Amino acid sequence: MAFLTIDGRSVAYRLLGAEANPLVLLAHPLGMTQAVWDDILPALLPRYRVLTWDLPGHGASQAWPADDGEITPAALAAEALALADHAGASRFHFVGTSIGGVAGQQLLAEHATRLLSAILTNTGAVIGHTELWTTRARRVRDEGLPAISGEIVPRWFSAERLAGEPALESGWRTQMARTDGESYARLCEMLGRTDFRGKLKGHGVEVRLLGGSDDVATPPETLQALAAECDGAPLEILEGFAHVPSVESPQAVAKRLLLWLTPDRREVGEQGVAYADGLETRKQVLGEEHVARASAGATSLDAPFQQMITRLAWGELWGSDDLTRHERSMITLGILAALGRDGELELHLKTAKRIGLSEGELRQVLMHVAIYGGVPAANHAFAMAKTLGWGE
Repeated sequence: MAFLTIDGRSVAYRLLGAEANPLVLLAHPLGMTQAVWDDILPALLPRYRVLTWDLPGHGASQAWPADDGEITPAALAAEALALADHAGASRFHFVGTSIGGVAGQQLLAEHATRLLSAILTNTGAVIGHTELWTTRARRVRDEGLPAISGEIVPRWFSAERLAGEPALESGWRTQMARTDGESYARLCEMLGRTDFRGKLKGHGVEVRLLGGSDDVATPPETLQALAAECDGAPLEILEGFAHVPSVESPQAVAKRLLLWLTPDRREVGEQGVAYADGLETRKQVLGEEHVARASAGATSLDAPFQQMITRLAWGELWGSDDLTRHERSMITLGILAALGRDGELELHLKTAKRIGLSEGELRQVLMHVAIYGGVPAANHAFAMAKTLGWGE
């Protein structure tokens, strides 16, 4: 876990995975922590860089300052953007559950150009009603979170899951009791004021919605209303699940995230992958500075060539999810080393570190080159790698 100071307040976050992979931000529900995503991380990390964080006063994040007034969706979205900037990502995928989904709606409404996609689960354009949230905020201040956790936590999970795993409720009640009460109360008041109706159309971002049939906090009707607000975004309701599917069934959620985060290449058709999609992948893998230099150096002679390789190499090949970027890096290094393409080999040896190749993996790639492409080619590639900082 790491910490970033945002507007004078310490925010706890985790940034995991290779720098060259697309960034996914995961936002957790009210009263919980970024730990709700733990069991999904192994499925995402081979293909994505993942950033999770704790809401104000939740987990290890500092409480909302007493003299800072109310919390707003804009403040939560600004926190997400600051973390994405810290990760070096100009654009990113966003996944948010419950109040995390509220932050996602704010991003859709005001910062859609930063989003590659948005997956919102168990949330709504309006959640509950003002009186409900005002009453809960008052009770938190009067009675404390430990006193009311027994009413709230069971709503997060299905009755079947709670019966089969009694420790789930007691564990999350303990965690909820550690949350800063005033921060929680102000977030409740924020939910009572929030209404995204009429603000989520025409943003141009691919949105997917997920809910649970047994969710009493944001029932299927709430998700259906949100789908209508989001230009008819696809909605799936998981039967037998309640408010926090990432905890109830991480395998089911991970399966859907991997499917929805990946562009459906069957829809590409005869036109191929768009230039903009290839450019996004190229920036993620090689770094925005390198791509900017290459673009700035293009002339009327080679500009069409730069466009072609952006569409084909980066859009069609590196943009495909059939192989991970880790696997593509190893293949590319082997081919370039065997063919002696020094200029591109140097570039991809540098890029391999962004992608997360280990020294052992690079060694095995070049040893394969020695056997199948020739010892001189491998020897030359080993020497080049050492000049670029590989090896101790």
